[in-house]
Amino acid sequence: MRRQKRDMNTRAFDKGYQAGVSGRSLDYCPHENDAHRQNWISGWREGRCDQWDGLTGVSGVHKMRAL
Repeated sequence: MRRQKRDMNTRAFDKGYQAGVSGRSLDYCPHENDAHRQNWISGWREGRCDQWDGLTGVSGVHKMRAL
């Protein structure tokens, strides 16, 4: 099993970041578990900040986490 699938908190953060960068609303958080929801929201906030700073597309490639 891949490490990404085992660590749900990291995966929730990454998915939240992707949602934030793409401009999706905070209401689209798919998690009901408090810990996973908090990580998703943290990723979403960071993604929104990066979107506002213009780090989308090729500009934000350096922010990608190594898989």
